[in-house]
Amino acid sequence: MKKKLLIISYSPIGRDPRVMRQIRALQADYALTIVGFEPSPALDGIEFIPVSLVPKLSRKIWRACQLLAGAFEYAYWQSHLVKTTLMSLAGRTFDAVIANDVIAVPVALKLASGAPVIFDGHEYSPREFENSFVWRLFLQRYMTYLCSRYLPLTTSAMTVCQGIADEYKRHFGIEAVVVHNSPAYEDLPVHPTATNLVRLIHHGISARSRHLECMIDMMTHLDERFTLDLMLVNSDSRYYAELQRRAHGNTRIRFREPVPMEQISRTINSYDIGLFLLPPVNFNYHFALPNKFFEFIQARLAVAIGPSPEMSRLIVQYQNGVIAADFAPETLARALNALTPQDIEQMKRHSSEAAGHLNANTVTQQLRELMQRVLPGAASTNVTSHGTESTSSA
Repeated sequence: MKKKLLIISYSPIGRDPRVMRQIRALQADYALTIVGFEPSPALDGIEFIPVSLVPKLSRKIWRACQLLAGAFEYAYWQSHLVKTTLMSLAGRTFDAVIANDVIAVPVALKLASGAPVIFDGHEYSPREFENSFVWRLFLQRYMTYLCSRYLPLTTSAMTVCQGIADEYKRHFGIEAVVVHNSPAYEDLPVHPTATNLVRLIHHGISARSRHLECMIDMMTHLDERFTLDLMLVNSDSRYYAELQRRAHGNTRIRFREPVPMEQISRTINSYDIGLFLLPPVNFNYHFALPNKFFEFIQARLAVAIGPSPEMSRLIVQYQNGVIAADFAPETLARALNALTPQDIEQMKRHSSEAAGHLNANTVTQQLRELMQRVLPGAASTNVTSHGTESTSSA
């Protein structure tokens, strides 16, 4: 009989790539129960328990008062999400629980009743939105408290990059394994680069804190051979409209419709360079190593970034992109203008080599090994080349 594994993530599960990779990696070996926001994952044989936020203004005001007063335990256990999770799973037992982000850790520990709890830190929670005064006022002390009180009680931990792993160890004493946000391997070609046309692509959400206008401004400093397509999920309609107005009149900038996450690498394969200029306005942006970086690689693109240390580390390792000296749009433009078509093609070939290493196959193997350590003998399959599975004895 399969071991029972509970995965908690207070996010839209069907649109959360990292959680979906957990599900796909572990569904063959464990009986999964998933708690999170809809949309539910479209996978057979998996129990999904939807929970949701309650947007009532009175609840928000009362919660804000609790947080300002430092009543963190009361605020946590009286939250609608936590109470709904506990009610939905009352009387249930699990062999292990994965808690995605610190907000899920206390309830995971309670539901585990002594069973192993694995923490997955998608971000460094105590400084996640430190660029926002409101967030610092109401939530920074709360997140720091939850980390300090509950993370040492977990059995094991993982996170997205080394910089964040180091910070969790420095402040809370936990050793987190680095598990990258690498998507599935794609068997895609390396396209030649034209002499007079270099196509840039950026995809993601229209989040104001990411300062996407920097990439639009960069286009005024680039040679005429460069074009930029922005494939954005319209998560902030006002900001999205501002970006469109900023780009208006520049015929080399185009907005295009987003595609489902599993189609991204294949869709952008025809471009030349994946672009992400992310000013480090907070700790997590400084150490950003996002899904899109690995999707650029699976798409066999060269990569262009500012001096973000985690992305830079991999670009230096694989020699598959260009790193600007700072985050000014004109600085990255100068670095791009200096590239020849031959330079770009060589970077694309290096991305193709990197794609064989930085894919979900590695993620799956890491997750299964981690689960084997906390639940010895539970797994029944192992991963072979590029994410295919083969049966092995447990």
